[in-house]
Amino acid sequence: MLIFPLINDTSRKIIHIDMDAFFAAIEERDNPSLKGQAVIIGQDPRLSGGRGVVSTCNYEARKFGVHSAMSSKEAYERCPQAIFISGNYEKYQKVGLEIREIFKRYTDLIEPLSIDEAYLDVTENKLGLKSAVKIARLIQHDIWNELGLTSSAGVSYNKFLAKLASDYEKPHGLTVIRPQEAQDFLVKLDIAKFYGVGKKTVQKLHEMKVYTGADLLQIPEMTLIDQFGRFGYDLYRKARGISNSAVKSDRIRKSIGKERTYAKLLYKEEDIEKELDLLAQKVAVSLEGHQKLGKTLILKIRYADFSTLTKRRSLDLATADSKVMSDLAGDLFAELGDPGRGIRLLGLTMTNLH
Repeated sequence: MLIFPLINDTSRKIIHIDMDAFFAAIEERDNPSLKGQAVIIGQDPRLSGGRGVVSTCNYEARKFGVHSAMSSKEAYERCPQAIFISGNYEKYQKVGLEIREIFKRYTDLIEPLSIDEAYLDVTENKLGLKSAVKIARLIQHDIWNELGLTSSAGVSYNKFLAKLASDYEKPHGLTVIRPQEAQDFLVKLDIAKFYGVGKKTVQKLHEMKVYTGADLLQIPEMTLIDQFGRFGYDLYRKARGISNSAVKSDRIRKSIGKERTYAKLLYKEEDIEKELDLLAQKVAVSLEGHQKLGKTLILKIRYADFSTLTKRRSLDLATADSKVMSDLAGDLFAELGDPGRGIRLLGLTMTNLH
């Protein structure tokens, strides 16, 4: 592989806006009696026979260790006083679009990551302001003043650092990482908090004695490339605050999907069913965030021996409904899956987008 020189573009002004506990916050806003109570968006396990997963939850519920992707049953065990709300995704999408319109007052260079977060390039902006920090504060003020919701903002010279910054102080935080501050910020950061580093990569990095950004700085570039391929190339640069990808406002998506690799193989049908339901919910949220509907669902299965199978089926009508996708995924698995072989990875992708 060719090794390219380290070029750090620090000329851009990038903001990452991330809504705080978005779905739960909307429910609290619309029902003030929920204020101060633990709120979980997901099926109530007492009404669903223990089925369902947590889509998101408010900060009161998080104090009890509840988090997204946790089973509703476990969430109830940790926080039995929580109020479960199945969720109104049509309402959440509408609010997400209202937030997008606020962004457009400041720039047209907007790259949504999901319904509740986006990158904004404000290097050149509609107000002619030089301060990205001021723009971030104005956006936070507009969202609160007009929609009654809080957001967290990260400001930096690239998307990678802006994303890390928005996660640094939640809720309702604003963190700035300037070029001269990037290295100091990254060396102290837990490697698991590096955006884009998943659980499997974290495990492999820990085996290499890499626990922080400072540890990552000590690993030669070719070693990272040998271990992680193209991602190793990116990791080497991100450890140095380098990530030059532009905010892409005109991406044409051909598919939207989610997949998950399991450290502990799946054998039980109820576990597989739960995971497919969770993946369907994640795909639904992503479809809504990108204002897309899909007609063709693709199920991907990787077994313990690393053999990988896919199967697809098209619907009569395009949809972003998680229940429709979950049911169809279950049908596809019944035709293709073999739990006895041990499942290492599951993935759902919607294509044929509208």
